Amino acid sequence: MNQQAITIVSGLPRSGTSMMMKMLEAGGLPVLTDNLRTPDPDNPRGYYEFERVKKLEHDKSWLKDARGKAVKIIAALLKHLPPDHHYKIIFMRRDMDEILASQRRMLIRRGEATDKISDEKLAQLFEHHLRQTEAWLAEQPNIDVTYVNYNDVLENPDASVERIEQFLGGWLDADNMVRVIDPSLYRQRRQ
Repeated sequence: MNQQAITIVSGLPRSGTSMMMKMLEAGGLPVLTDNLRTPDPDNPRGYYEFERVKKLEHDKSWLKDARGKAVKIIAALLKHLPPDHHYKIIFMRRDMDEILASQRRMLIRRGEATDKISDEKLAQLFEHHLRQTEAWLAEQPNIDVTYVNYNDVLENPDASVERIEQFLGGWLDADNMVRVIDPSLYRQRRQ
């Protein structure tokens, strides 16, 4: 295990980042989380968030505590990662229609408006953001990244876990990682 690398799970909202954090934890990788955001019907197994991540642009001091651990950082904040650390990023992808449906379901459950922006416009914004983020990641010499598709993890967990485990050095408990994948939580499926 690389004790100096910071493992980051990233992606768009509702792309499977919490599932990936649970998988890494089950595999034996310590996770950096404060458990302030508790499980709810949208993420019944927990969010695996660390509140200080939201202030990454102005507060990077906590990153030293993330070495040898996994932390969840939304894609929009990745550009604020300082170059003096080595990062291994697992970037989650998911079918865009599923992301939008999951986001909409979460907003409805919370009683928030779902008509502020159309799905088509939001999909365009997300796709543009993904292209920019992927281009930026490709230019960073201190970042290794692997792209993992949420749908593939659910459809072929063994192959997906093997690829993730190899990306992180080949020491994780792959069987435990596969065991925590819960297909019953795959609720917004592509049509």
